[in-house]
Amino acid sequence: MNAPIALSCGDPAGVGPEIAAKAWSELRESCPFFYIGDSAHLPSDVPTQRIKDPAQVNGICANSLPVLQLEFPSSNMPGQPDPANAPSVIDAIETGVSLVQSGAASALCTAPIHKKALIDGAGFAYPGHTEFLAALAGRKRVVMMLASDQLRVVPATIHIPLSRVPSELTPDLLRETIAITADGLRKQFGIPHPRIAVAGLNPHAGEGGKMGHEELDWIAPLIAGLDGTDYSVTGPYPADTLFHAAARARYDAAIAMYHDQALIPIKTLDFDRGVNVTLGLPFIRTSPDHGTALDIAGKGIANPTSLIEALKLAQRMAQSA
Repeated sequence: MNAPIALSCGDPAGVGPEIAAKAWSELRESCPFFYIGDSAHLPSDVPTQRIKDPAQVNGICANSLPVLQLEFPSSNMPGQPDPANAPSVIDAIETGVSLVQSGAASALCTAPIHKKALIDGAGFAYPGHTEFLAALAGRKRVVMMLASDQLRVVPATIHIPLSRVPSELTPDLLRETIAITADGLRKQFGIPHPRIAVAGLNPHAGEGGKMGHEELDWIAPLIAGLDGTDYSVTGPYPADTLFHAAARARYDAAIAMYHDQALIPIKTLDFDRGVNVTLGLPFIRTSPDHGTALDIAGKGIANPTSLIEALKLAQRMAQSA
């Protein structure tokens, strides 16, 4: 049996504690995981049991949510992030990374963080989880994949203004994104010869140079130069025809050129079940594809589906690795 999955708490003022409890209620023994955070932040009607070692999880999770306890300096107020808790939120992530790197956990799943609270309370220097995890793992380049049963898609550029995309989207960046995606599909998704489709940057993939030259100048030549590798790459395709059902049947993952080009189709197709996966790390990391949802935190109405899917995908990836 694989080691259990570590779930870092994220910002306790968000929906993380609520959806963690709901995920445990749904999954229990079928997908053993433990919560890294303060048990006092979890809903009071959920049975919890503190652990000292992830090896204890399998004997506990049928009846209680296992908690690797971290003390937080401030009590939790749903919907109101407290910067005083920022160091403990970061500690939960670092603890999860350490456990998965040691093999005590099979994968890391991360509940959403509140970046402003982390900046205000701990001087957090990263745009988000993905970049922080890359730094902890000593990796210069990782890839963010959004995955569901209907679509896997990777944005080559992520959290930057649209005006900067043409200058930051370089041949080296695109080549590395394709290579990391292919490696992740093989090693973590169990696809021996991945098929990757690449979207164009411009409308209609440039339409022969009439709507932009990047496709002609370097994107198409780069893709052609990847022939003979142990994965297949095709494109560039017009993004507006890349995500319908017949097109999706022809590839295992799509590479988009910027954030919204990737996230709009997957959130339209499968909003509740999309999962954020970080490829290129030396361990498995998944996350629900939503934020802290402060406006509904503590009201008992948060949908746990994305977290449940993130935990289940982490389990399948660990079994494929």
